[in-house]
Amino acid sequence: MRWQRSSAASDPVISVAFAEEGRDPSTMGVKTMLPSYELGFYALTVTCAVLYSSSGIFEASRDSMNRKAFRDGIKPGWHYFGRKMDAADFEWVMWFTSFRNVIIFALSGHVLFGKICSMIVPQHRAVMYMVYGVLAVLGSMGLVYLMIILSHCLVLYSVALAKQKWLCYVAGLCCLATFKVEPFSSWQSGFVTGAFDLQDVLFYGGSCFTIMRCMSFALESSEKKEGIYSIFDLLKYNFYLPFFFFGPVMTFDQFHAQVNTRELTRKDDEMRNIRVHALLHVGAIIAVDIFFHFFYILTLPSDLKFVNRLSDWSLAGLAYSNLVYDWVKAAVMFGVTNTIARLDHLEPPQPPKCITMLYVFAETHFDRGINDWLCKYVYDHLGENHDNIMKELIATIATFAVTTLWLGPCEIVYIWSVFNCFGLNFELWVQKFFQLEPFAKLEAKMSAAMSRRIRAVFGAANFWAIVLYNILALNSLEFALLVTKRLLLTGFPVSTLSIWFITYCGVQLIKEREHMLAIEEEKSDKAKVE
Repeated sequence: MRWQRSSAASDPVISVAFAEEGRDPSTMGVKTMLPSYELGFYALTVTCAVLYSSSGIFEASRDSMNRKAFRDGIKPGWHYFGRKMDAADFEWVMWFTSFRNVIIFALSGHVLFGKICSMIVPQHRAVMYMVYGVLAVLGSMGLVYLMIILSHCLVLYSVALAKQKWLCYVAGLCCLATFKVEPFSSWQSGFVTGAFDLQDVLFYGGSCFTIMRCMSFALESSEKKEGIYSIFDLLKYNFYLPFFFFGPVMTFDQFHAQVNTRELTRKDDEMRNIRVHALLHVGAIIAVDIFFHFFYILTLPSDLKFVNRLSDWSLAGLAYSNLVYDWVKAAVMFGVTNTIARLDHLEPPQPPKCITMLYVFAETHFDRGINDWLCKYVYDHLGENHDNIMKELIATIATFAVTTLWLGPCEIVYIWSVFNCFGLNFELWVQKFFQLEPFAKLEAKMSAAMSRRIRAVFGAANFWAIVLYNILALNSLEFALLVTKRLLLTGFPVSTLSIWFITYCGVQLIKEREHMLAIEEEKSDKAKVE
């Protein structure tokens, strides 16, 4: 979960382009074209490397299928094909096995209920969504859990009446801490009786997202010049079922404006796009199911002795594929709820940017809703234009402090936060360093294509920093240290430089996609002006 600076500050190497060169520093490396044969070579190189690395992971998965150490993670799968399935991610397994029908029933009921209300009483549809959400939470988690949620809503609404931002932050973070810090967390969860596989996930998911929504409500209320939003507005906002348990978080101002729109119209081809996205999510679920029968990427890292036998290429592919899977999981989870929200005439937060398309910390996040929330209320509020080193340092420290509390304070989260906070600041330091006059003049004398190539070299190093800093939270610190040691120490220089080169090729392909999008955006802007 991260945030975004302006595009000009996104690249690790940015220098001042001189007026006589006629080059804009904010678009250098983006609107620059490379020869088609060079891009073709990059694409071929990346494809061959991915296939080679995947073959090693496939062979390791096949050889470890009956390994005793993997008995808990690998379960029976397609027995008629002789394949078992990687079931190490219990959340994914529960969503699409035990609780699949419950989720489908609850969301389908919301869609039908919402459609009827939109047709009959469109001006009161937010109230109907709230009623359905409250009943769904009551039916799934019980009356005591509903009372706990309502009590926190009441506390933060009372704080919002004071219209003091600092008080909203303090009260909101203290409420969040009661669900993330012992013994308060266990004390509150102890009131909820019953036991089913996803109870803890639903309990903490619904509770923590509730606090973030209530904080957004309180902060937006403190910004309101006249009066304050009613507690009824807060309850309508919080108990919108598609977002209640798993997010994403829409800030209150956006939700309130959209849900109270009386004229419910759709853009051209909007329903077609919704259907396409729904089919893509179903396809992604099927693809992940197939993938887990052949590649045990989640279970393999649990046995470091076995993983240490893999080649450096396979180990690098295993680390990267774990990051890609976490992005797919987030994209599917938020994509399903976002599809429901679009049917309700809402514009939810965009899905997270594909991890394959990233090479800078400033654009890295897995939850766009939390990312937007942190940007609006913490990061942009303190960092302003993100050009001052000291303000940026304060903003990132504050943002990662809130993120650490959101994820749950523990040793691995502390390490993850420190490394990612450093990575985000380091990008700005490097940017400032290369803006110094000697480097600025040197880059100004280069061709645009050469500048893009040099930027891609730095981007490749940054890409692996992102991978290594994040797999320690997704897998384990030991696995992250093993991958780092193999790629940087024992694999040096052959594996280190060859993987760096492959990553450089991948970054160039990412930049080419950015180039194409920038050209399309420029044409679109010109068409609007004309």
